[in-house]
Amino acid sequence: MDIRTTSRLQVLGAALLFSTGGAAIKATTLNAWQVAGFRSAVAAAAVFLLVPAARRGWTWHVLPVGVAYAGTLVLFVTANKLTTSANAIFLQSTAPLYMLLMGPLLLKEPVRRRDLAFMAPVLLGLVLFFVGSDAPVHTAPNPRLGNVFAVISGVTWALTIVGLRWLGNRAGGEGSGLPTVVAGNLIAFFACLPAALPVVDAGAGDWATVGYLGVFQIGAAYLLLTSGVRHVPALEASVLLLLEPALNPVWAWLVHGETPGPWPIAGGILILGATILRTAADARPDREPSG
Repeated sequence: MDIRTTSRLQVLGAALLFSTGGAAIKATTLNAWQVAGFRSAVAAAAVFLLVPAARRGWTWHVLPVGVAYAGTLVLFVTANKLTTSANAIFLQSTAPLYMLLMGPLLLKEPVRRRDLAFMAPVLLGLVLFFVGSDAPVHTAPNPRLGNVFAVISGVTWALTIVGLRWLGNRAGGEGSGLPTVVAGNLIAFFACLPAALPVVDAGAGDWATVGYLGVFQIGAAYLLLTSGVRHVPALEASVLLLLEPALNPVWAWLVHGETPGPWPIAGGILILGATILRTAADARPDREPSG
């Protein structure tokens, strides 16, 4: 098997592991603070030990980006505890919309006309998640509040990506993201710890799930991703990683029987479709003036 094929499989493996987060979070009886905090403690250790690049490039500039990433980690877990996995991942996937708004302010990047065209279907997809009212179920006891947390996680994820680009510009793009992963998980752990204690009635299955989330869903996934992306073009890697939001609701359905409503499904299709089209458009030479 050639290196390019192996690298594609590594990126797909990372997306596959990332996609299991929603179902695994719902599988534990621990509350959101406990899952987010203990998962992040395990993940910080796993990434630091498994990925050598995570031990290089530490500067104070990692801290503010780590705070944004920590917010994303905690908000995503909280959203999954309250709403469906589909809603949580699709609403977080609206991050490119907020990045377009942040770019001119934080990175001095102008908004192009085709970017404005991308915003319309994403905005429509976002609105569809709040059309009607999903009935509360065991795995999604408060869908509307969970949707709000998921939207905010999209904003913090956008801040994280913008921050990583800022770090990359400062560090020449060499390994700057991985210290942020470790720092963000450590910040999330210490932020959640006061509310996570004491732990009552947690069984072996709960701790096994937390261990899986930290070691595999985050740690091993980043190991595969950092290895694979070195030999896969950025456009192809971006498309391969869309396997995560596509599979996330599938695992929740298989494991928990969780079924999102028709409006969220339509919204998710719009968001993912617009993201794919924008990614493909960004790969083409820019022949239009920035506007």
